[in-house]
Amino acid sequence: MTATRTAHEYRVTSEVGRLRTVLLHRPGAELKRLTPRNSDKLLFDAIPWVGRAQEEHDAFAEALRSHGVDVLYLTELLQDALEYGEAREQAIADVTADLRLGDQLRRVVADHLRDLAPENLAHTLIAGLAHEELKAGHGLVYRLMDRLDFIIDPLPGLLFTRDNSAWIGDRVAVTSLAMEARRREAALTGLVYAHHPRFAEVEPVYSPSLEHLEGGDVLLLCPGVIAVGTGERTTPAGVERLARQVIAAGLAHTVLAVPIAQERATMHLDTVCTMVDVDTVVMYPPMAHSLVAYTVTLGDGDLRVTGPRPFLDAAAAAMGVERIKVIDTGLDPVTAEREQWDDGNNTLAVSPRLCVAYERNIETNAQLEAAGIEVIRISGSELGTGRGGPRCMSCPLLRDEI
Repeated sequence: MTATRTAHEYRVTSEVGRLRTVLLHRPGAELKRLTPRNSDKLLFDAIPWVGRAQEEHDAFAEALRSHGVDVLYLTELLQDALEYGEAREQAIADVTADLRLGDQLRRVVADHLRDLAPENLAHTLIAGLAHEELKAGHGLVYRLMDRLDFIIDPLPGLLFTRDNSAWIGDRVAVTSLAMEARRREAALTGLVYAHHPRFAEVEPVYSPSLEHLEGGDVLLLCPGVIAVGTGERTTPAGVERLARQVIAAGLAHTVLAVPIAQERATMHLDTVCTMVDVDTVVMYPPMAHSLVAYTVTLGDGDLRVTGPRPFLDAAAAAMGVERIKVIDTGLDPVTAEREQWDDGNNTLAVSPRLCVAYERNIETNAQLEAAGIEVIRISGSELGTGRGGPRCMSCPLLRDEI
């Protein structure tokens, strides 16, 4: 079992406070399930070279450790949680609730999963279960499946741990993922938070049963101020629900709802904007002065909405600073568009003015360094095939206060 830590020690109130503990998922067998036939459904733009993706991820984790960050792995925590009978039954119930199975195959799958040791059960829940792997399968649904069909779909998107949970203060938002291919990710992560001793005292502030909200859209601009993108993955209703939850819990006084284009290239707010210092963002140039925000606060016993006004102005006002400094992605429109597609804006701050970024975004990294931001470069040629950068691949559990 992994050594425990009391829940109250985990707390995140900003994007840039020195990072102390982070949750990652090392890519594994689930990536080997990707084929040209299913990659679109599973939300990958290309078929990754899995061995190289693992090497790149290991280098990412080591870069964090070399800067004093404690790295936790989701698979290990899930294996620990599955040692407990209640967690096992919940995991099995979640995965067999799939309406595609039918009653007969559902019983067979449940029996199969109950016979697995925690390590093997965790593997199957993440990597999936193909028709040909279930030797005990029978019944109409099983007979009519192709031998390469999945009875349990793999979760290659689990690599991006930012999306399925986000810490706000000392509480965790287990999110409600919009895309069918990723919804079970939140169930598995929620299982860890609910049953692992490490998180015994944690109180969730959001759950997968609520309106669609994804962690990549949630930026903690400073203590008490949260920006939430609304577009392809997070709905306006999700932003409103989060605002109600965090304001009621005393975790924030202001939530900025930021509409973004409902496109693959801008699926989350953190694909166009991330923070690299307490008052500095790296941002996709076409959006730097076109993004707007609606300011949500509490007034007269209910949510009060004002705006819209330019995002940078609304953010500065809510944060109590004169202005937000902007570092552009790239130097010309073509370079900016290329590097935005390659997650040039998706940096992970390790501390103020120190961030992790993909090495391939040469111009963006040069711009960051020219602005006095130290860049820890990592390779992402294979990790980036799922459209996500260092921030997407990391869920901070503990940051120092700023």
